[in-house]
Amino acid sequence: MNRINPIHVAIALMVILLISVISLGSSKSKLTIVESEYKQTEKMASKIVGLKSAYGNKKEVKQSLKKILMLSQLRSAGIVQKVKKASISLSVESIDKNTLNVLMGKILNRAYNITAFKVKKLSENSVSFEMEIAW
Repeated sequence: MNRINPIHVAIALMVILLISVISLGSSKSKLTIVESEYKQTEKMASKIVGLKSAYGNKKEVKQSLKKILMLSQLRSAGIVQKVKKASISLSVESIDKNTLNVLMGKILNRAYNITAFKVKKLSENSVSFEMEIAW
């Protein structure tokens, strides 16, 4: 009885090997799940960085809006700018529809984060509008 039976040792080694193989298989499946989640997170982070660079630059938004509003067609329209902490508001009581078309063409062809937009028809050729652009 002082000797260890080699069959018992072999069975113990087989059980340890079996447990190791099973835990390795489950670890591999968990690793593939984590890798796919990491790739999704990485894609989302790159999208967020791109959106932030396009929409988040306050100075660039102000400068580009200033350039747009300094156009000869828009200078005489009486567009009022109100700069707030997180946005800029553009409003006008009465504007010709062709002038508004020029303004909208310039604004909508750029990357602005427009949070509010109201247009109200006053007559056949004039409208009033309000717009808020956030950064």
